[in-house]
Amino acid sequence: QVRLVESGGGLVQPGGSLRLSCAASGRRFSLNAMGWYRQAPGKQRELVATITSGGNTNYADSVKGRFTISRDNAKNTVSLQMNSLKPEDTAVYYCNAEGLDTSWGTDFRSWGPGTQVTVSS
Repeated sequence: QVRLVESGGGLVQPGGSLRLSCAASGRRFSLNAMGWYRQAPGKQRELVATITSGGNTNYADSVKGRFTISRDNAKNTVSLQMNSLKPEDTAVYYCNAEGLDTSWGTDFRSWGPGTQVTVSS
């Protein structure tokens, strides 16, 4: 199975920055699209940013110009640089990846356990 683990969450003041990272591990696999989602208390999970294997990106309107998603295909990682953070960015952030498990020849879609980001003064 392909597993994802996030890191980099924490407490930051408004206007500050954080960098989230996600590492994928497994026996044999290839990754297609990867992305970041977030969920605040009492709200639905929402898309933050996605990136294809070729490097094409898209962002939620609320984070455009502030967040940047990137990936390292050689290391099977995806990162999210978050600048100019606002209190409304407070949420649990989840890493997502989809691709092919080449050990079994099957598609997969995996989620990490999430990491808390709190923006507060």
